[in-house]
Amino acid sequence: MSDLHAQYNDVEKLIDDEKFTEAIDGLKAIVAEDESFVLAHLALARVYTKTGQHAEAIEHGEKACELEPTDSFNFTAMSVTYQRAWAGTQDQTYIQKAEDAMARAQMLQSQQ
Repeated sequence: MSDLHAQYNDVEKLIDDEKFTEAIDGLKAIVAEDESFVLAHLALARVYTKTGQHAEAIEHGEKACELEPTDSFNFTAMSVTYQRAWAGTQDQTYIQKAEDAMARAQMLQSQQ
């Protein structure tokens, strides 16, 4: 296992323990070392959502989709991130984005 994967596993424990500030710091360090580490972007989207930082959550969710544009899971996760951003902000633009991301996930799944 690479050092980054070990770091990621440690950060997941912080998330499980709801130590979100420490988890964000750890995930940001991973992304600083390897911008293409998709799991770290997905985890950042999840943690930022949990802490109400929706713009940051969306940024990292979209980055995961950009890095792996054929992975249906990333778009499903992105849809959930948009839904939660809507719930937290009542910004209606997130509803359409959530629907678009889910449609993309379903299209990718049908191609497998």
